[in-house]
Amino acid sequence: KPGEQKHPKEPSSLQCMHLAVVACGDRLEETLIMLKSAVLFSNRRLCLHIFAEDSLKPEFEKKLKEWPSSYTKKFESNIYPITFSVGNAQEWKKLFKPCAAQRLFLPVILKDVDSLLYVDTDVLFLRPIDDIWHLLREFNSTQLAAMAPEHEIPKIGWYSRFARHPYYGTTGVNSGVMLMNLTRIRSTQFKNSLIPGGLTWEEMLYPLYQKYKNYITWGDQDLLNIIFYFNPECLYVFPCQWNYRPDHCMYGSNCRGAEEEGVSILHGNRGVYHDDKQPTFKALYEVIRDFPFEDNLFQSLYYPLQSKFLDTVHTLCGRIPQVFLKQIEKTMKKVYENRVIVYLGANHRY
Repeated sequence: KPGEQKHPKEPSSLQCMHLAVVACGDRLEETLIMLKSAVLFSNRRLCLHIFAEDSLKPEFEKKLKEWPSSYTKKFESNIYPITFSVGNAQEWKKLFKPCAAQRLFLPVILKDVDSLLYVDTDVLFLRPIDDIWHLLREFNSTQLAAMAPEHEIPKIGWYSRFARHPYYGTTGVNSGVMLMNLTRIRSTQFKNSLIPGGLTWEEMLYPLYQKYKNYITWGDQDLLNIIFYFNPECLYVFPCQWNYRPDHCMYGSNCRGAEEEGVSILHGNRGVYHDDKQPTFKALYEVIRDFPFEDNLFQSLYYPLQSKFLDTVHTLCGRIPQVFLKQIEKTMKKVYENRVIVYLGANHRY
């Protein structure tokens, strides 16, 4: 139709799934464990985009090369320096946690990438990335990014109680897992509170930050909430099991999707992998960290996990172990079956 905006085709035909992460300070190990969980279970090839401080780059290169070839052949990786294309780099760096604001610039930096999954360093995949990548096909003609709600229940949600700026929906959204169609982001004019007309993503970022910087608490996540408050038709909201955090179980169980399907992506924010406040989250992190790549998944990953979980049943999150185990068990069965079939096929004599 005349005047109708043409959107690029969904990138299922592209060769690999693009995964981005930003790592600064002491986040090297956490990032590597996240990448390990992604590579462990993914089916299609991965393109990893790691944005890191200069001091971490050699460490990432060294550690990734140490992985066995059966895993390194499943991905290619690029490591980039931390850069901000507009505004004051020092200001962006100090926004919330070191370098976290880098994620806002991914559409500008990765100009040749059509679609991308961004995750925080404290995320663990409990099923193949392929499954969340398929959600790109669910986007309607105006949607260009997907995030999960910050909370399920407004009366205990952070934004609904404390935010001093506009935010998306009734509880805001959490930016720790963000699926993006970068092509659409780059070509869209966004409504905003700065000028009556639209602004491109890059034009909007710094003025928006300047306007709201005295009101925001969670840095870049707040800016994303402000953007999608003014452009709600651009956001696809995926269910809480794709970004499952301690908040979903520490106030009672409030993520129905996880109860029905199991946790798909675990997000250990609040530092829970490294303290004893949420032993279930820590157990998953440690078991994936300690898994020797070439070992049997059930023997070296699932059974240790089950036994660690027995020690957490007295905790608020530990009393619902099936929520944490359901997806990972299903995923491992599939991986195991695929390997057995491939192995039998390779050794079959006619």
